[in-house]
Amino acid sequence: MVCAMTESPDSLIPYDEIVQEALRAVVGRVLGQVESSGGHLPGNHHFYITFKTGAPGVSIPTRLKERFPDEMTIVLQNKFWDLKVAEDHFSVGLSFNQIPSSLLVPFSAITAFVDPAVDFGLQFQAAGDLDDEDFEDAGNDSAADDGEQGDKPAVEPAEDGSNVVTVDFGRKK
Repeated sequence: MVCAMTESPDSLIPYDEIVQEALRAVVGRVLGQVESSGGHLPGNHHFYITFKTGAPGVSIPTRLKERFPDEMTIVLQNKFWDLKVAEDHFSVGLSFNQIPSSLLVPFSAITAFVDPAVDFGLQFQAAGDLDDEDFEDAGNDSAADDGEQGDKPAVEPAEDGSNVVTVDFGRKK
């Protein structure tokens, strides 16, 4: 399903904010189910989560902030711990180049959520972000043995019937 609006008249109802909030609630609900199951992902499910590292409320180690000053992608697959989900954020422990790290990410900072096991993805703007910029992947240790992440997840409008959802409300430039 692809939802896209190109040109829209000014609205007194903040549809884009309402939809973005609903999409982030999907991420929270999915992560909450993983937390409820003791941090175990069912079957082959795994998640790529991309977020703005400089967004308000993001808490990551300084070395990661320096390496990823704008945006980074984490992988929740085999090696993560202490997943905690709250109404407006999640926290998780991950290892980057064999160094354990704790991350706290508000849902408002997330720009993409992908579960490649079932070809599902959500893509949206971080709160207050109006720029579409390329991002660099974090490559936490759960992605590969060498500490570097493999291929980037494809979070593009899909015309092949996959379950990628992209929301574009025709941002004014």
